[in-house]
Amino acid sequence: MRHARWVLVLFVCLGAAVPAASAGSPALGKPQQADVAAMLVGVEEIALPGVPGTLSVFGPKAFPVIAGTSGGRPAPLVGATRHGRGRAVLFGHGYFEAALKVGDTEKLVRNVAVWVAGKARSKIGVRKWKAVRASLAAQGHEVIALDDAAWTKQLSSLDAVFVPLADITEAELAVLAKRLKGGLGVVAGMPGWGWQQLNPKRLLSDDNHGNRLLGPAGLVWGGEYLTKPKSGTLRVKGPAPALSHAGIALDALVAEDEGGPRLAPADGALAVATVTRAIREVPTDDKLLLSRLGKLLKHAADPRYLPSAARPLGDTDGLGKLLLTMQVQRDALLEPARIRAHAASEAFPGSVAKSARRVRRKVMIDTAIPGWHSTGLYAPPGGLVSAVIERRAIADGLALRIGAHKDRLWGKGAWSRVPEITVERPLDATSSEHACAFGGLVYVVVPPGCTLGSLRVALGGVVEAPHFKLGMTTTEEWLARQRSNPGPWAELETSKVIITVPSATIRALDDPEALMIWWDRVMDGCADLSARPHERVRPERYVADVQISNGYMHAGYPIMTHLDAAPRFVDLPTLKTKGDWGMFHEMGHNHQHKDWTFAGTVEVTCNLYSLYLMETVCEKGIGHVAMSPASIAKNTQAYEKGERKFGLWKAKPFTALIMYQQLRTAFGWDAYKRTFATYRDLADYERPKNDAEKRDQWMVRMAKTVGRDLGPFFERWGIPVSKKARAAIASLPPWQPDDGR
Repeated sequence: MRHARWVLVLFVCLGAAVPAASAGSPALGKPQQADVAAMLVGVEEIALPGVPGTLSVFGPKAFPVIAGTSGGRPAPLVGATRHGRGRAVLFGHGYFEAALKVGDTEKLVRNVAVWVAGKARSKIGVRKWKAVRASLAAQGHEVIALDDAAWTKQLSSLDAVFVPLADITEAELAVLAKRLKGGLGVVAGMPGWGWQQLNPKRLLSDDNHGNRLLGPAGLVWGGEYLTKPKSGTLRVKGPAPALSHAGIALDALVAEDEGGPRLAPADGALAVATVTRAIREVPTDDKLLLSRLGKLLKHAADPRYLPSAARPLGDTDGLGKLLLTMQVQRDALLEPARIRAHAASEAFPGSVAKSARRVRRKVMIDTAIPGWHSTGLYAPPGGLVSAVIERRAIADGLALRIGAHKDRLWGKGAWSRVPEITVERPLDATSSEHACAFGGLVYVVVPPGCTLGSLRVALGGVVEAPHFKLGMTTTEEWLARQRSNPGPWAELETSKVIITVPSATIRALDDPEALMIWWDRVMDGCADLSARPHERVRPERYVADVQISNGYMHAGYPIMTHLDAAPRFVDLPTLKTKGDWGMFHEMGHNHQHKDWTFAGTVEVTCNLYSLYLMETVCEKGIGHVAMSPASIAKNTQAYEKGERKFGLWKAKPFTALIMYQQLRTAFGWDAYKRTFATYRDLADYERPKNDAEKRDQWMVRMAKTVGRDLGPFFERWGIPVSKKARAAIASLPPWQPDDGR
């Protein structure tokens, strides 16, 4: 029922008053400014342990203390709040062990202890964190270890407590909440994203005990990451910006929309980022921020706030971004029967004609294959999809997915589509209903290790989409019916690769069989170079999208590309002659192995696959101008004339690739295949544990494969290896690329 409350809050508060922002730059109140100043005395640089997470600060008595950077903009790393007569501080990671001794971190933690306790010398309980116990005791506090099961019984005698909130029980949470309101200070730290990874089926906003404790005070852990500078520390240049407080940011955006003070572009972008993040992170029954956001729903049908490739929503469209975020969050919590088509779905991923026949189909799923199983069916935007599965399957973790475009775009400055447009829900009953406001291809998702065998799933309320499956769909069936199916997205499938493109891309495709046989050759080429069998645990996937989360293309499951790549996927004559370096590059990422990919080569060893595929399945064999003979000669000469620093080598992927190409020219691709094979069956203790071991093993294994001492070659390129590794191959004849064989 808590999800329903979130939706109710939005709809009943359309008339809620929204405080106007004051003229000038938004700022925290004077009491909060004084609190921040007290905590930052003597603090100029602090640790950034691990990968810190964000906080959302949104309550009227809550405030950000220190901000890091997320998506290029400030986001709270440390936040505080007053609640009842108590005070609390959250950190976006664990700061109470080794991190204490980095920079001014210990000073910050000690300042925080004084602030939450309300006095310079106090009685503080600490659960588990031994390093902070010693630090606080040295500061003059009376420190009590709270390590026994009955630790909450001691809270009534304490001024403050340091406690891992995610680990507490329901009973402990109830006691702590009561004591906090009564005047107890509370300090905790963890990355919210880490908790979410460990609890994928639970809501960080609602199920994390720390967020349940402090959500009513307007302070929660969020699920985003903070960027970690190369220094590994954070320079504290002053208090966190006021606009990293979601309540203040919302005030400023609404006031601006109603004719109030205009925000500077950077301030407007920060305000939008802060509020959109908070909308996704506040508890679903929140009454502090969500009630004030309800007023924005009056703009729900405004076409100005519908993103498209022709008119992306940027940082100047702050109200539109907030509106879309609210709608996505609301729909994620609605019952499927209440979901309606979103107006932005017409632009992307596309609409389904009302005349398109809704059908009911039974599909067979081989549960020995994990991942997404294509059904050839499409859910219309807002359409109710029924799913019926066998009773034996309801406890095995199967799910129904609507939509292939899983990239989330919340961190992008401009949105060419709504940032989150797919839905995946468990198939945990014999009969269930599903819906997505944006529609999409329908998949049955099988978890790894499923042993159900063949499984029948009946799906209703869907339309048929163009779907070619090599070995099952005939060319005659394709031409007569399949390629004309009404679904706006199509899939071309083999047991090794599946390509998802707009249906308009394949309407004129006459020979999908020849095309997909060629794509199977690409996949077999990747397997050959990796020294792996041709048959795969699951097929790889390519999906074209109007906007993706990172780069021009990016690897993963699925590999994501922009829409301009869609026609190239099905242009067999061009693929056979020229190939596609970018598509091969991303597939290379999915095949490169961490054991032989050290720092500086992530964007290099993937290109071995591009080179190999260009030579073995394409006719022209170069594929990228940087690997033309002229470019290779130019880049090699420039590198050899320089100091040949390893840092330069790592910074220039195509220069680094020349080194790998020289080995291929001299010893052939078979040397790579045989070397890669030596890694395949290594025991864990034999695998390289760090970059230095990776470089050593790569040189030694390749040298032993080709029977030549590659030490001088690695030295020539400036690649550091150990004396031990050099000695292991010193008995072999030395080799340089200009020596011949």
